[in-house]
Amino acid sequence: MADSLLAAFVWAFQAMLIFSTDTLTPPLPVMVALDTVASAALLWRRDRPFTVLAVTTACHLVTVVTGQNTWVSLAATCALYSVGRYGATRRAWIVALAFDFVMSAAAQLLHLTGGERPAVTGTVGALVFVGLGQLLRFRRELAERARAELAEAAVRAERRRIARELHDVVAHHITTMNVLVGAARTTMSQHPEQARETLLTAERTGREAMAEMRQLLHVLRADDGSAAASAGYGAAALPALVARVRGAGLPVELVVAGDPVEVGPVVDHTLYRVVQEALTNVGKHADGARASVRIVYEPGAVEVEVLDDGPGADVAEGGFGLDGMAERVTACGGLLRAGPRPEGGFEVRARIPLTAAEGRTT
Repeated sequence: MADSLLAAFVWAFQAMLIFSTDTLTPPLPVMVALDTVASAALLWRRDRPFTVLAVTTACHLVTVVTGQNTWVSLAATCALYSVGRYGATRRAWIVALAFDFVMSAAAQLLHLTGGERPAVTGTVGALVFVGLGQLLRFRRELAERARAELAEAAVRAERRRIARELHDVVAHHITTMNVLVGAARTTMSQHPEQARETLLTAERTGREAMAEMRQLLHVLRADDGSAAASAGYGAAALPALVARVRGAGLPVELVVAGDPVEVGPVVDHTLYRVVQEALTNVGKHADGARASVRIVYEPGAVEVEVLDDGPGADVAEGGFGLDGMAERVTACGGLLRAGPRPEGGFEVRARIPLTAAEGRTT
């Protein structure tokens, strides 16, 4: 549609110049025909820019060599721009140089045969219009490349988010089940009833893992990115998490300080996942340790602290543990500190400002 309007405008503009001239060489019908052919060729300027330039240049040359300098070929000018915009770069510059050379030679020939002295400004016109087309083409390619890079970055971020979710769900429940099954195996011969209860707890943990996985897959399909954060695992679910971990054999206590405030789903989910991952690491890497979880609500921030007194520093496996916690907290505008304690054991502390956190959930 745009090319059709351009062709119509060019035809009308050049026709106005033709009909405003008193004497025409070649005759009026030939000039109108040249105008029509050159303008119509612009309909294919995107797909065949070099062919269109050849046609418009041929029409323009007829007017130049016959001394009709009052007709300025707007069609050829548009074709030159199209060569720079849609043609191959190296070929476009070669064609621009050739166009300027041919036009200059034709003008000089006209001068030698007794016509008007040609203007020298037209000798570099092709380079200007091809350069303009190349510039706009380069700018568009940069914009498209930037959009592609943003899309790739979004895909990578989504993959990291899915990896964090899968790691937090699978690692926690599998670790708990391993501990429970190991405890049942050691007590089965002497305390079969106790082993039976432990295995039943492991079975319930497996069912919880499957339920959480199904819920996770459901929210990952949602269009709203915050839906994954509102999967029902937040600060309100921490007592159940601590009880489950305690039932698996890890002594842990939960303390909530300050007046609980309502936070956005992303922050709420982050608090739960930080505690879950920290306790999972204690169970995997600090055998025989005791742990404590402390949630502190302050006027402008919420802080979570998970401590253990294990014999060594526990570290996250698979590259998604501590890194995943740090990414979650950073996404909420907070800071995470994790490392060995001077008195022994390991600590995980996360502090999230409520103003920044709320701003990310609207």
